[in-house]
Amino acid sequence: MSEHRYDTIIVGGGIAGLTAAAFLSRKGQQVLLIEKNRECGGLVNSFSRNGFHFEAGVRALLDAGIIFPMLKELDIELEVLESPVSVGVGKDILHVKDISSLKDYQELLIKLYPDSRGDIVHLMRIIRKIMRSMDVLYGVENPVIKNVWKDKKFIFLKLLPWLPKFLFTIRKINRMKQPVEQYLETIVKDASLRDIISQHFFKHTPAFFALSYFSLYLDYFYPKGGVGKLAEAVEGKLIESGGEIKRETLIQKVEAVKRCVIDQDKQVYNYEKLIWAADLKTFYSITETKGFSTRIQSKFETEKNQMLAQRGGDSVYTLYLEVDEPLDSFKRISNGHFFYTPVQTGLGATHREDLTQLLDRWDQVTKEELYQWLDKLCRLNTYEISIPGLKDPRLAPEGQSGLIISFLTEYDLFDKVQQSGWYEEFIMEIESRIVQVLSASVYPMLKDKIIASFAFTPLSIKNRVGSSEGAITGWSFQNPIPVVNEMQKSGRSVLTPIPSIFQAGQWTYSPAGVPMSILTGKLAADKVLKSR
Repeated sequence: MSEHRYDTIIVGGGIAGLTAAAFLSRKGQQVLLIEKNRECGGLVNSFSRNGFHFEAGVRALLDAGIIFPMLKELDIELEVLESPVSVGVGKDILHVKDISSLKDYQELLIKLYPDSRGDIVHLMRIIRKIMRSMDVLYGVENPVIKNVWKDKKFIFLKLLPWLPKFLFTIRKINRMKQPVEQYLETIVKDASLRDIISQHFFKHTPAFFALSYFSLYLDYFYPKGGVGKLAEAVEGKLIESGGEIKRETLIQKVEAVKRCVIDQDKQVYNYEKLIWAADLKTFYSITETKGFSTRIQSKFETEKNQMLAQRGGDSVYTLYLEVDEPLDSFKRISNGHFFYTPVQTGLGATHREDLTQLLDRWDQVTKEELYQWLDKLCRLNTYEISIPGLKDPRLAPEGQSGLIISFLTEYDLFDKVQQSGWYEEFIMEIESRIVQVLSASVYPMLKDKIIASFAFTPLSIKNRVGSSEGAITGWSFQNPIPVVNEMQKSGRSVLTPIPSIFQAGQWTYSPAGVPMSILTGKLAADKVLKSR
């Protein structure tokens, strides 16, 4: 076995691991980033196929007072574009422009559900209040990221006046932790309307974060060249600062007392500090703590049991289409980021209770029964549609368009289908239904213009990113969350029971996302430097 020694090893080359590694290497640390795939970025990743550009994970980015300060602190120049959003139900499509679009959204819903006018007006008032709170929450450059001590003017003119408002907003957030589905039941009587508002959220998302979606629509941006350019830029800064990256390397054991990790080839990498920026279930499963004090071992086992008992949140099915139709045809319909529901009926029990029943009696379920359920799911669902070429025209061949079409789904469904031996058939059945539904509603040109197609499923995400249950934002909200999920405690989210090991990424804080992953990466790096 060969051995290597580093000040800090980071396992996991997603945006959290890249952030931690970049900040540490700039401080002169000897840093090694270990990534299981050939490319870094995790769910902040882009790729090309036949001249079409696609995103492998997130479709656009939200600054949240974190991304732009991070770029500034790392001296990274990243050219960004606006990523305007459209929202549509059936033939009614709204192009979100600014805060006044919330009024237009209200009128769209009233048109669809005239008997719910009062409920809709009430809900819009709540959303407007939440938007004001979001303005406070992300109203300044995050002081964890920004080097505030170099900018005393910022401290006295912005940060200190902001802090009381921030703490007041945190109290509001904590009062709206109720799952959005339950919260909406207290405001909106019409079940279909509740579905149209909430069915593209993760199950049991806290009401405050779910209903802040209109703020997100106004603040999305898109790096020129694709979302993956963000990860590429941070990776480039890491290498420029002298950091190392070990690719296509899977860590199979952490010997915490010896302060080393061991890969699939039995190579040993020694560290002074370790940042685990990959799947936390994996970390707690492969870490050996024998030799530590009874207190540390007991605390580690307690956290391990909590982690392993919980599940990842919702995953997604994503269909990629290469279409022989110019971008202008799609531009006449929507912006490049489009949340679309073909009919206003709502999913009802389709994607939750009905699916749970199917999974519970899987051995008795016939293909015909499952495909009847799938018909309903695809017809009533809400789709997140991204068209990269409408954001950056260079990202599609001349006269053609690439589409990314996705919806939330359950990992267990695809896992059981694969075990039953008809995974590929099932993928094709989903694709044909999506194309049929969208061709009959918003995109009639799809019917005869598709050149090629392929799909990512929750199994694809698990295999590539390594996240438990193919989750894309961390832990499920349906059960007790085994990590920090209060913003005022986010500094503790990177701690593990082992003093020399920290954690970062989408699993360390819930709800997660790109800004929070970056924040935990920076927090972990700060803990490493402070612990020295």
